[in-house]
Amino acid sequence: MRQKNYCQYFFYSPNATAVYQGDNIRILSANQAMLDFWGKDRSVVGKDFRTILPELDEQPFFTILKNVWDSGETFKAKNYPAVLLTDEGPQEFYFDFEYKAILDQHGKTEYILHTAFEVTERKKAMNMVEEKSKSEQKLINDLSALNEEYLTTNEDLFSKHEELFATNSELLKIRKELLTANHTLTENEKRFKTLVEKSPVAMASLRGENFEVEIVNDLVLKIWNKDRSIVGKPLSEAIPELKGQVFIDVLLEVYRTGQPYYGKEIKALIQNGNELNEYYLNFAYQPIFDENNKSTSILVVASDVTEQVNARDAVLEFKNRLEIAMDASRLGSTEVNLATGTMESSAQFKYNFGFLPDEEFNYSDLYEAILPEYREHIRGLVQEAIRTNGIYKAEYPVKWKDGSIHWIQANGRPRYDKNGVADRMVGMTTEITDKKLAEQRKDDFLSVASHELKTPLTAVKASIQLLNRIKHQPYSQTHIRLIEQSDKGIEKMCLLIDDLLNMSRLGQDQLMLEYKKFNLYEMLNKSCHHVRLENKHRLILKSNESLEIFADEHRIEQVVVNLVNNAVKYAKESPEIHIFAESFDDHIKVSVQDFGQGISESVIPNLFDRYYRADHLGASYSGLGLGLYICSEIIRKHSGTIGVDSKIGEGSTFWFTIPKKEDHTTVDAAATV
Repeated sequence: MRQKNYCQYFFYSPNATAVYQGDNIRILSANQAMLDFWGKDRSVVGKDFRTILPELDEQPFFTILKNVWDSGETFKAKNYPAVLLTDEGPQEFYFDFEYKAILDQHGKTEYILHTAFEVTERKKAMNMVEEKSKSEQKLINDLSALNEEYLTTNEDLFSKHEELFATNSELLKIRKELLTANHTLTENEKRFKTLVEKSPVAMASLRGENFEVEIVNDLVLKIWNKDRSIVGKPLSEAIPELKGQVFIDVLLEVYRTGQPYYGKEIKALIQNGNELNEYYLNFAYQPIFDENNKSTSILVVASDVTEQVNARDAVLEFKNRLEIAMDASRLGSTEVNLATGTMESSAQFKYNFGFLPDEEFNYSDLYEAILPEYREHIRGLVQEAIRTNGIYKAEYPVKWKDGSIHWIQANGRPRYDKNGVADRMVGMTTEITDKKLAEQRKDDFLSVASHELKTPLTAVKASIQLLNRIKHQPYSQTHIRLIEQSDKGIEKMCLLIDDLLNMSRLGQDQLMLEYKKFNLYEMLNKSCHHVRLENKHRLILKSNESLEIFADEHRIEQVVVNLVNNAVKYAKESPEIHIFAESFDDHIKVSVQDFGQGISESVIPNLFDRYYRADHLGASYSGLGLGLYICSEIIRKHSGTIGVDSKIGEGSTFWFTIPKKEDHTTVDAAATV
């Protein structure tokens, strides 16, 4: 009865719980949570632990249970690994568990209570945190080492400067002492001159308010790009290119105040032949005093740091240019840890795959975004790059989280550890969706162009072949019909070829405009005569009969005819087509309105694009789809604007504006653009 109570008591526990008994660890009870861990059902109750869980034979759990049963001592473990069978095969999990010995009144083990909690995700998170901490610590250590090296170098430099100034101070002290003893003055000057000339750093002595070059060594002459002929000359005469630079003014201030000056990475322009070359100098101006504590000369100590400054500036310039280039080209960069799949990515790299900058994005997310049919190919390219230490290049489509498809151009190269094993992959991506769409439109356009040209050509060829067969027969209606068919086919091909030529001229910016003043009303009234002859649509012109415009009449008529033809083609059910011409303060507006089915809002932004050819409400029409593009370019050449207003079920109004121009000089210049 006590055994049954125990089993019932733990059966409903939310924690994974089981009760065992005996040397063979027989299962008395196991709740559903424990059965789920094992991947078993309740048929295991009453059976031995090793019988129902053979996959644990090579693991220590049965031995631990046997020891708990024999010793009566409870066993506890945290983050303990266990390999269990799942639907995908053996998998490793981690658990916090306890084998608690339940003793009877004689102190012997009566039952073993097994409780367990799965902590696999916690263990993985701990491992990931530990790994990231190691990487961060390594980076910190590297940065610390670099910083220590920099500080050491800096300290050495300051130490040398301090030693130099200490030496200089000692010299000044000696000089003052020697000045008080006049008989040693000559000897002291010789010693000072020798010290300057033999100094391991660039040094010079400048005497008096004119800063006459008194003593120089070879190192300072090298910086100044001069020879010893400058000795005895004022500094401004010896180095005339210093005029307008800071050095003379600083020397005057040091001489006047008696306060030393220390310059760091100061730019100097030094004459070299016919050119002024840039140098960067670290220097000190130290005043030298007489017995009355008045400045008599200035000791110059300098070092050329041009190479260091240029190297640092080059690195900064390269970094800035790289950042600008990446931003301008929308390049994203990343580094992948091949072992863990974690990625350190730029915001643009994440955006290329539809992720926000603060969202987690790992290697598995990248492959999940790639369309399935491209994944294995990309994996193959990456593996080949790793095998050959080469660069992989690929273009592939990805699916964003919103369901939209985007094209990516990717480049990457592996990086290897000290053992020659690829452990990282660095890569860059850019989104090329617009490029792919443009290529597709161009391909579609070429396909349509070939088809549209082939159709009338086939008809003309057939008509000519029939004419050839009946050429010896008496002239009849058949001859007339075949000739008319050939003429229509040739006319259609001419129109298509004109469109292609116009597009080519526009693409090369070679479309020339011939400006003149003409009556816009008369041009609109005479144009589109073919539509009036067919008598299927009534053209209604609304305009001031005296309205004049300064533009290319032929090209403006070409635009109007194209817009009217579109209305005839796409709004066949519209009995009327209205043409409006209106004059405003600074421009003239022409509109063509039909009352057909209208145009979808999603199509309108692309209507005037090159190669764009959309179906109209599901219906297909012949033609190259270049008409509106050519119209837009003609209007652009006139410095005008073009657009369309449309509503489904009510019709469309295509319009364009032309600025009013009176200055012939301006117009002529615009016409040659």
